[in-house]
Amino acid sequence: MNNVLVKEELISMPTYLTAKPDKNPLFFEKRVYQGSSGKIYPHAMTEKILDEKVDVDYPAVILENDYLKVVILPTLGGRIQRAYDKTNNYDFVYYNQVIKPALVGLIGPWISGGIEFNWPQHHRPSTYMPTEYHVDENEDGSKTVWVSDIDKMYGTKGMAGFTLYPDKAYIEITGKVNNLTDTPQTFLWWANPAVPANDHTASIFPPDVHAVMDHGKRAVSDFPIATGTYYKYDYSDGVDISRYKNIKVPTSYMAHHSNYDFIGNYDESKKAGLLHVANHHISPGKKQWVWGNSDFGIAWDRNLTDEDGPYVELMTGVFTDNQPDFTWLKPYEEKEFQQYFMPYKGVGRVKNATIDGAVNLEIKDGRLSYACYTTSQQDNLKLVITHKETIIFEECFDLTPATYHEGELLSPQETMTSDLMIQLFDQTNRLIVDYIGVDETISELPEPAEALPVPEKLKTTEELFLAATHIEQYRHATLDARDYYLEGLRRDPEDIRLNNGYGLNLYRRGLIEESEKHFEKAVAKQKWKSPNPYYGEPLFNLGLAQLQLGKINQAIDSFYKATWNEDTQSSAFYYLAMIDSRQMKWSGALKHLNRSLIKNWHHLKARHLILAIQRLTQVTSDFNSNFAIDPLYLGFHFEKYLVDTTYDWQKYMRNEVNNYLELALDYINWGLFNDAITVLTHAPQESPLVHYYLAFAKLNLGQVEEARQSVKLAEMAPSDYCFPNKLLEIPILGAAIDLLPNDTGFAKYYLGNLFYDKKRYDEAIKLWEQATREIPEFPTVFRNLSMAYYNRQDDLDKALSMIDVAFNLDTTDARVLLEKDILLKISQASVDTRLEILEQYHETTKDRDDLFLTYLGLLSTKKSFKQAYDLMMSRQFHPWEGGEGKASGQYMFNLIELAKEMMVDQPELAIDLLKQSQTYPENLGEGKLPNVQDNISDYFIARIYEAQGQKNLATEYYRKAALGTSQPESVLYYYDQPADSILYRGLAENKLGNTKAANKWFHQLIRYGETNIFKDISYDYFAVSMPETVVFKRDLTKENQIYCKYLIALGNLGLGDKEKARHLLMDVVTEVPDHQGALSHLWLIDNQSL
Repeated sequence: MNNVLVKEELISMPTYLTAKPDKNPLFFEKRVYQGSSGKIYPHAMTEKILDEKVDVDYPAVILENDYLKVVILPTLGGRIQRAYDKTNNYDFVYYNQVIKPALVGLIGPWISGGIEFNWPQHHRPSTYMPTEYHVDENEDGSKTVWVSDIDKMYGTKGMAGFTLYPDKAYIEITGKVNNLTDTPQTFLWWANPAVPANDHTASIFPPDVHAVMDHGKRAVSDFPIATGTYYKYDYSDGVDISRYKNIKVPTSYMAHHSNYDFIGNYDESKKAGLLHVANHHISPGKKQWVWGNSDFGIAWDRNLTDEDGPYVELMTGVFTDNQPDFTWLKPYEEKEFQQYFMPYKGVGRVKNATIDGAVNLEIKDGRLSYACYTTSQQDNLKLVITHKETIIFEECFDLTPATYHEGELLSPQETMTSDLMIQLFDQTNRLIVDYIGVDETISELPEPAEALPVPEKLKTTEELFLAATHIEQYRHATLDARDYYLEGLRRDPEDIRLNNGYGLNLYRRGLIEESEKHFEKAVAKQKWKSPNPYYGEPLFNLGLAQLQLGKINQAIDSFYKATWNEDTQSSAFYYLAMIDSRQMKWSGALKHLNRSLIKNWHHLKARHLILAIQRLTQVTSDFNSNFAIDPLYLGFHFEKYLVDTTYDWQKYMRNEVNNYLELALDYINWGLFNDAITVLTHAPQESPLVHYYLAFAKLNLGQVEEARQSVKLAEMAPSDYCFPNKLLEIPILGAAIDLLPNDTGFAKYYLGNLFYDKKRYDEAIKLWEQATREIPEFPTVFRNLSMAYYNRQDDLDKALSMIDVAFNLDTTDARVLLEKDILLKISQASVDTRLEILEQYHETTKDRDDLFLTYLGLLSTKKSFKQAYDLMMSRQFHPWEGGEGKASGQYMFNLIELAKEMMVDQPELAIDLLKQSQTYPENLGEGKLPNVQDNISDYFIARIYEAQGQKNLATEYYRKAALGTSQPESVLYYYDQPADSILYRGLAENKLGNTKAANKWFHQLIRYGETNIFKDISYDYFAVSMPETVVFKRDLTKENQIYCKYLIALGNLGLGDKEKARHLLMDVVTEVPDHQGALSHLWLIDNQSL
């Protein structure tokens, strides 16, 4: 072949479908996802995976040369679906032959396999969505497939180019991330290749990696031999955690530091693997994730594939070394980088790799073994091995990517690895790859990260500024940067950094007048002694605010002054050009744009505006030079269409509404309203925002009546999934309301959504209240008010009233029914009341796993254990990653309670049920963690054997029930052992005659409860996954009080004080009527069966 083939074709893949996304806007304010914020607005969330499998045709782009075949799926996030080594018939990334989404992604569906590309966060919102794509055929014979999309939440644009060369056995990935907004944004980039896993696979980290860290650097382990406790799993015997087979629990680890450019995976049984190579100064991130080689992991394998088994995610981070670890991207900045993925063979545990080859060098039993591989055909290679600067071995040979070379020789006596060096040279004596032995001295483990103190505890305004910007940069899920800004400004109201930072915070929320005041303070302080500040950001930001407020002359002054500083020169010149464009000063605009490009050659919006002005002034444009910079920038394609109407620009738009809106906003910002109208007339007309934008453009052209007609069309358009979040949409929707003050209920609803997302809660509530009077049949606005009244006004009665209205307007909306039930639970409604409602709307109840599990739990509290169990076994559940434990918890509870009822009359059946509770059926969608003890079921099995006189069996199970070493703790995550288990450890110890040990457990329960019951509780600073999709706030302190009271009750129950236990348990049930633990133990007390 000796060239690269590229082709586009449809490939058919068996696919499990998903339900439609939820049509309700979801405002998550404390949800944690991958260690940072789990907010999703303006996206919709898909929370239901269907069990139906059908064949689906996916547009694929296939790259192929003599060595590799690469399949890219633009419609599934632009992922590499398959990477195949033709020389040994090996899929060097995990090839999942079915599209089987599970609830792992930020907004729901996520699939395993291939290579996923994640930005601006992990896993990216569009990982299961279509992207734009384009194919380039390059002059050197290589072919590149580009994929790209714009992030709806923050306005950044990410693009990956996959290049295959004619004579190379690697995939080159060129990543480009652009900030298309006027404010600093943050991003991370993690390429996420999956590799097949089995008992023979190992992750190959560089030889200088001796420590790995968890998410947020909250925990640390030595590597590759772990010797402590990591992810609550005991590795004290010394376990090689580079090997998949040794990791039994779901585990992430990221290299603390490495001076090497590679990370890899190797299958010893196939003598083949994957390598990633990238400049470690730019790409420091090296991570492994596994579900765990146990029942838990096997269950997730089933959730994600039908036949292809387990895998390891071997992630590679660019501009990031951890999750979360975000990098700043300044306004209109682009960051570009390269990554390389390649198969390799025969080399084993690579010691170093480049894009040209890989080497290994090992000492064992007095022998020195070596191996090497190259990614292209190499004739007359020379391999040199040096010991203490003396050449001890040298040979020449040929290699191709289809082969490898290995050998061994006697090792010099008393040789350390650090005494050795291996080098591989090509026939021109160019060094292809080398390895200099790493010093094997013991390294001190790094300290885990520490949580950020509350603002009042920080010593300086500098620390408060750094804390505030850290929260924003890392998108912390539960802390608010405003608290730190305001504390800093309380101490020093004139602080430049704090005023600029807080001004930006306000600006991003659309509070422009307030932001202007803080920018003015920052600039005034900058000019305290010198009129020429050291850096220009406050001046540039002041110009932004002034421009938004219509203070054009002041904005021009600020932008010009900002051009005096290198850091803001490009952006300031661009904004001066924007003002010129609005005033049709084309010559001045072009001069400013050219000055902008001098400082930022890849300023995409500046280039786009140049094309627009050249068209308007009838100057021929050079489209090719712009496409060379970004072949998927939508503005370039639209401008080409405007000068050549035969050009098919719409294929790049994908019929994606947001693409049209982003493009139209550029023309609106430049004052080119007719061009904006042209864009919008091609957009999907079912979108209300398209018509509101049209109205705004027409209004600015003086077409008032035509604008009103567009507003009317917007008000009649389908409201589902219309979630505005862009700042310019505030005046756009505001203008629509002004045009038809009494007939824009939906505009008020949409603007309320935008304000709520921007934390402008009072304004959102006011708009929603107005909307209810104009669109009284629209349920979602009442549902939104329910959330706002509870979360922002602490008015549970009004919240319940609004949710009732919302649900009565649409009794098929399962999310609204879920939220109605949550509010009823918060109000301490009786189990009977809640159960009656869920049974009345049973079809709606069945539509969501979480709602259906709530229904099963309520049945259980009414002792309908068999009914709840049978209903559970008739359903396939799909848990969220990190949200496991709910279905299995109900499963165990019902079986154990059923068994307890049968202990006397049907003891054998009771034993069977208790043993059954210790194994999870596949339909639960989750497996059991290996370090989870079955204390409760083992205890009752022992009780039955004891009653039967089977002393040996009873003793065996009491000993099992007494196992466990964990102390009482809060139960936040799926891997936390329930406190109930501690009671049963103690009860089992009592039965074994170990009264002292038993009392220790009981008193620990009481001590923990009494010590912690009065504490104010906040969210875990280092939380990694809290995937609940509940919009209502939680009272963590109250939840903790109930939990502590429950533990005190259990401790007293163990000590035999049943009356005190009963009193405390009744208090718990009063607060939480469906508290299964409290009810279960009240039943035990009543039946005298403990």
